[in-house]
Amino acid sequence: MSPAESQYLSAKAARQTAIQGPGLQYYKPIPGHPEFTEEHTQLRNAREVPEPAYSPPTDGQLWVYNDVGQVKPDIKFLKRHFFHEGRLTEDQALALIDKATEVLSTEPNLLNVSGPVTICGDIHGQYYDLMKLFEVGGNVSDSNYLFLGDYVDRGNFGLECLLYLYALKLWYPNRFFLLRGNHECRHLTEYFTFKRECLHKYSHQVYDACIKSFNALPVAALVDHRFFCVHGGISPELNTLEDIWRLDRFQEPGSHGLLCDLLWADPVANYGREHEQDNGLGAPGQMFYHNLTRGCSWFYTYDAVCAFLERNGLLGVIRGHEAQDAGYTMHRKTPTKKFPSVITIFSAPNYLDAYHNRGAVLKYHNKNITIRQFNWSSHPYWLPNFMDAFTWSLPFVGEKIADMLMAVLAVCSEEELEESSDEDDTRTIADLALTPNEIAARRQQIKNKILAVGKMQRVFQLLREEAENASELVTESPTIGHATLAGPNSLTIQGNSIRQNIRSFDDARRVDMVNERLPEFSPTAFPLVPVPSMRPQRTDNMEILIKRVLEEDEGDGGVVERVAERIARGRKPTGRPRALKRHETA
Repeated sequence: MSPAESQYLSAKAARQTAIQGPGLQYYKPIPGHPEFTEEHTQLRNAREVPEPAYSPPTDGQLWVYNDVGQVKPDIKFLKRHFFHEGRLTEDQALALIDKATEVLSTEPNLLNVSGPVTICGDIHGQYYDLMKLFEVGGNVSDSNYLFLGDYVDRGNFGLECLLYLYALKLWYPNRFFLLRGNHECRHLTEYFTFKRECLHKYSHQVYDACIKSFNALPVAALVDHRFFCVHGGISPELNTLEDIWRLDRFQEPGSHGLLCDLLWADPVANYGREHEQDNGLGAPGQMFYHNLTRGCSWFYTYDAVCAFLERNGLLGVIRGHEAQDAGYTMHRKTPTKKFPSVITIFSAPNYLDAYHNRGAVLKYHNKNITIRQFNWSSHPYWLPNFMDAFTWSLPFVGEKIADMLMAVLAVCSEEELEESSDEDDTRTIADLALTPNEIAARRQQIKNKILAVGKMQRVFQLLREEAENASELVTESPTIGHATLAGPNSLTIQGNSIRQNIRSFDDARRVDMVNERLPEFSPTAFPLVPVPSMRPQRTDNMEILIKRVLEEDEGDGGVVERVAERIARGRKPTGRPRALKRHETA
C-alpha cells in the first residue's frame, strides 16, 4: 500500500470514530489531522456544519425496553435523529404508527385529563419549533401534555412531528394526550403537503397507516372537569357532553355534522360584540351562522358558548385552529364566572415562514393559567413540495435553451419583417429545379420547425414562471362577507415576492385566507409544478398544460409567426447540407 493510500484510509477511519451519538452517520472535523488541513475532493466545504443523519437506525438503536420489559421507541435517539433530518426504515415507521394506533383506539371520544397540564395548539409540521415547545412547556416526564390537533400539513416536517409525538404517546399513554385536528384527514392531507411528504420520505403504505391513526384520535377532552378542550369549537348538535360520547369518530370527517363542527367551527367575527354594529349577522340572539370562511361548519357566538358552558357546568372552551399573532387570544369573559369564555392557543411560531407570529402554550397548574410564548427556530430549507434541485432547475434551463434557439433563428429585425413582401425574389438556380408546390412544401417545413421552437419557448417560459414564483403571492383576494373566494384572481402569480407582499401577521392572514377553506379539488390530478401550501394547487397535468399553451394565440403579436415566414422564404430549399469530405474545408 502506498503512503498516500495509507494516509487516506487512516483519515477515513478517524472520521468514522468521530460519529456523534449512536447511529448518527455524520462527522466532525478533527483538528490537526492532515486530511482536514489540506484540500481534498472528498471533504465538505462547511466542515463546521454536521452532516445529516443519512443512514436509518438499526432496530437495536431505535427500540429499547422499559422497566416492565415492554418494547418502546428510544425518545432521546428519535429526537436527535429527526433533528439531524434522519429517517427511519419503512418497517420501523409502520411499526411505530401501528403501535400508536392501537393505544389511541382504546381511548374514549372525550378524554379526562388531570392537571397540572400543558395545553398546546397547532404544530403544522414545524418539528424544530416543536422541540422549542417542549423546552418552554417543561419535561414530558414531569407533567401532563394535551395537544389540540393539526400536527401535519403545510410544514415540511409533518412526519417527524407525528412520529415523535406518537413515540411520546407510547411512553406516557396516561399523561400524554393527542386530539384530532381538521388536517388529520385524507381530504386535506391530499390537498396540502402531507401525502406528498409521505410519498417522498417513505411510501403510500406509510401514508395509509397515518390516515388510519388519524381516525383513532380522540376529538375532545375535559381538563379537571372545568375546561372543554377541542380543536375547532362547539356545534348546534352539541347540547351535552354525552353527544360526544355517542359519536362515531373512526371515520373520515364529512362537510357537516358534529364531527365536522368539532374540528372546523370558529368563533364569529367580533366575538362578544357581534351585534354592536351592522355586520350582516342577523338579529341578536342567533347562536350559529354558516362559516363562509371555512366553506363548512359554523361560526358560534358568545351567547352560544355561554349557554353551552352553563348547560354542562364548565368554565371555558380552550381550542386551536386559528393562527394568532401573539400565539393566543383570550376572548370575552362569561357573565357569571368572569373567566374567558374561549381561549385560542396556537403553537406554530412564524407560521409558514411568513406570518411573523409567536407561538404559545397554556400551562394549567393549581387552578392557575399561565401563557408561555416562544419565538420560531431555524430549520433546514426544502424546495416547494419536496422537489429536488434538478427538477426545480429544468424549466429555467429549458427556457434559456429556447431563448438561444429563437435568437439564432431571428435573423431579421422588426423593420425587415415589416418591409418584406410576399413576392419571391430569392430564387436561385437550385430553386428552378423544383416545382412551385415542392418549394411551398419545403418552406412550410421550415416554418413549422420555427413555430415549434416558438411554442416550446412559451411552454418553458410558463414552467419557469411557475417554478420561480412558487412562493410568490398577491395580497388581494375577492371577498363576500366573511368569505375569501378562491378563483383565478385569488392567489395568482404577479411577479411580486412574498417578502414584498407579506410584512405583517395581518398581511399573511389575508393572503392565506383562501387556504382556510375546505378545499375542492380532484385528488387524481397532480400539478405539473408542485406548489407550496400557501397557494391553491393546480389541477392541470403536463399534457393539459402543454396542450393549452400550444393552442393559445401568440401573446407577442405574432412575431414568431412572422419570423418563421421570413426565414422560410429566405432559406434556400436545397435540403440538408451534405457531409464534408476529408480533403474539403468548411
